[in-house]
Amino acid sequence: MSKHQPESHLYPTRIDIPLEVRSQIISLLNQTLAATLDLKTQTKQAHWNVKGTDFYQLHELFDVIAGELEEYVDLVAERITTLGGYALGTARIAASNSILPEYPLDILDGKEHITALADRFASYGKHLRAAIATTSELGDADTSDLYTEISRNIDKRLWFLEAHLQAPKVKEGNGVTTTPQKSAVLK
Repeated sequence: MSKHQPESHLYPTRIDIPLEVRSQIISLLNQTLAATLDLKTQTKQAHWNVKGTDFYQLHELFDVIAGELEEYVDLVAERITTLGGYALGTARIAASNSILPEYPLDILDGKEHITALADRFASYGKHLRAAIATTSELGDADTSDLYTEISRNIDKRLWFLEAHLQAPKVKEGNGVTTTPQKSAVLK
C-alpha cells in the first residue's frame, strides 16, 4: 500500500450519512469488492478450464455468471466512491482481502468446477446477507438495497449451480429416469 493510505481518507460529500458510519460502510463495501473480484476471477478460471461432456453449456454458463459479477464489481466500487471512499479494486488487493478460499487449480471435470463454485457462491451469499443486515442497522437503506439486489441474483446463480448437482438418477439396465421419492405419512 502507498504511504498515502487512500482507504483511510474520506472525501467530502453532501450525503447525510455521518462520517463514522460512512467509514464503516466503506470498509464493508471494500471487503465485498475484494470478494466479488475474487469470485469473478474464480468463475473465469472454471470457464477457461472446464472439460467433459457438459463442456459447452458450462463454459457458457460460467461466462454469463462472470459477466454479471463484473457488473457487481462496478456497482460496489461506485457505491464506495459515492460515499466519499476510495475503492480498493486491484487484483492484488482483492486476493489479499477476499473472504473466499483459493480456487482449486487441479480440477477439470465440470461437476468438480460446479461444486467448487457452489461452495464459493454460498459463502459469498452469506457475506451479502450479513452486509444487508449491517448496512440496514447502520441506517444506510441504499447500500442495504444494493446488497439485496446482488444477493437475490447470487442466490439464483447458486440455484443454477446446485441444480447440476441435484440431477435425477438413472436406473441401471432400463434407462428409466427416476426422481427422489417424497416421503409422506398418510393418515
